[in-house]
Amino acid sequence: MATNKVANFRPYPFHVGQKIHIDGGPRRGDWEVIEVSERKVKLRCPISQREFAWDRFCYFVEERNSMEWPHQD
Repeated sequence: MATNKVANFRPYPFHVGQKIHIDGGPRRGDWEVIEVSERKVKLRCPISQREFAWDRFCYFVEERNSMEWPHQD
């Protein structure tokens, strides 16, 4: 059997109250997790307070301590 370099992705286990930052794509920016179901995650923008429910989409990359949130870009 041949071996190959493979990128392995795993859905991220969101939890309510979690503060997250998405680095790219149309959902980039800072969010707070306000609701989680088996299929959806509901996020709130800490600046505008707008809320969005999306299919679970994120994959874990890294977690940092002592990071400024929300970002002041």
